[in-house]
Amino acid sequence: MSLRDGDPRGRQDNGEVSGIPRLGGMEDPSLRGTAAPGGSRTDVMAEGWEPGPTLGDGDVTPEGAPQRARQPEEALMTELSELVQKVVKSSSWWERHGVDISILACSLLLLPAGFLCLRSAQAIPFLVGVLTLGVVHHTLTVKGSHLASHNALTESKSWGKVWAVFFIELCSAFTVEQATYNHVKIHHGYTNVIGLGDSSTWKLPFLNRYVYMFIAPLAVPILTPLVALDLLRNVEWKAALRTLCCMFLGFYCHYWLLLHVSGFQSPWSALLCMLLTRSLLAHPYIHVNIFQHIGLPMFAADRKPKRIHLMSLGVLNLPRNALLDWSFGHSLISCHVEHHLFPSLSDNMCLKIKPIVSQYLKQKKLPYNEDTYSSRLWLFLQRYEELMVHAPPITELVGIQ
Repeated sequence: MSLRDGDPRGRQDNGEVSGIPRLGGMEDPSLRGTAAPGGSRTDVMAEGWEPGPTLGDGDVTPEGAPQRARQPEEALMTELSELVQKVVKSSSWWERHGVDISILACSLLLLPAGFLCLRSAQAIPFLVGVLTLGVVHHTLTVKGSHLASHNALTESKSWGKVWAVFFIELCSAFTVEQATYNHVKIHHGYTNVIGLGDSSTWKLPFLNRYVYMFIAPLAVPILTPLVALDLLRNVEWKAALRTLCCMFLGFYCHYWLLLHVSGFQSPWSALLCMLLTRSLLAHPYIHVNIFQHIGLPMFAADRKPKRIHLMSLGVLNLPRNALLDWSFGHSLISCHVEHHLFPSLSDNMCLKIKPIVSQYLKQKKLPYNEDTYSSRLWLFLQRYEELMVHAPPITELVGIQ
């Protein structure tokens, strides 16, 4: 598979992307009224491999290939799904859910130690407390919320909804309905499709490269609840009321514990510590969200390839990293390709199927994109205007067999 000659996004050698285009797009009006986020569908697309709705003839083969040309592509996804299903069925509950639940449980158990360390007047114990609370916060809000949005923490839909409210609303200060709609239905359903799942929400083109990459992430803890409050206009009043209660409870509990357990003397010092811990890993959080999609091939809604090509082309894996694997989860770091192909699997299961998926894609001559964190950071700093400010060109693929 190759890109059209002269495509500014760069080349793909042995399935690895060495260049990147830019990002942009707005909501497709054709999606309005489809699986409205105001509903209570927190389990949307949590169980199947395929991502939800299609846009009419959106899954056409590039260059207008006839219907029969699509069959091999569908057979590829079916064959890969069968291989993965065998691994899932042979895996224990501990492998499917237990490992990730244990990580989240350990994080919750570390909370008392973190708050108590902040009582110390000495620098080292205080910094340990900050680091502990920062890592715990991101583990609950990123890893926990991400797994809960895909109902990957449990096989029970009822408990899945409970965990979604806990991790997404109480811990992350976001509304479940909008989080699952925007992430699961739109981003996963239309990965790198212009105007839909192209990661446009991460663009702030009015900021220069250094402010965006190194200073703006510090504002994530402030911007997240503000964005969530604005999105409450799109949900039912009961869901909005529930979200407001959970957001308030989450913030107040954090604030109260800093005052009464950690011993902060003033409200402002407690609020400053909240900002510090909640923004501890905000930089890699923003970076990971743009590194793994922006700059890869982008598609028009009516010209996007079939699912297996869409995900192999538009998703990239970063190397394993102990801190980020724990806080964000494998599915957001080293197994992002596997996660987009099989979004209902837990982080540990994505790691388990990684050798199968990578070997299969490479065997079928499909891209399996991987790059290092430092390489992507340098690339975005060099080509920030192209990747994050201007509208991306649409990829036209040739040679899909």
